[in-house]
Amino acid sequence: MKTMFAALLTAVVLQAAPAFADSPAASPLTGKWAIDVDKLPMPPEARPKSVTLEFRDHADGKWTTQVKIVNPDGSTMHSDAMLALDGTPGPVTGDYWADVSAMKMPAPNVLVLQLAYKGTPSSTRIYTVTGDGKTLTETKAFFSKEGSPILQTTTFSRVP
Repeated sequence: MKTMFAALLTAVVLQAAPAFADSPAASPLTGKWAIDVDKLPMPPEARPKSVTLEFRDHADGKWTTQVKIVNPDGSTMHSDAMLALDGTPGPVTGDYWADVSAMKMPAPNVLVLQLAYKGTPSSTRIYTVTGDGKTLTETKAFFSKEGSPILQTTTFSRVP
């Protein structure tokens, strides 16, 4: 009887395994993130008062990205986008020098985001989350006005 039960249980688990394997894992990117502005490589008077980034996933397979920057003078800049994670371009609203974006998530802890503004490529950003889920690293690839490639790395901390 125990052998038959074990065989039946094994059969049920093996049948269910593909369903578990195909279930998307929740991304550790979801949530709100903030930059430690004191660590930004710029003069203190030029640093923003705050920079926050928020990612949310939706049941329909779309992903929301919100950015809010509080400038040194207290004025704010923001951008919002809700896009599919399949690389299809879509609109970005707000005033943060981007009006079109495309996103892909090659792994649950990695998001690749490409931005354009007024028909011109702006930057590519790669977001990765550490294994403990506490630190988000943004690698930004863009070009200087002279045409030189620039890679810039910024770290964010999770905001409760």
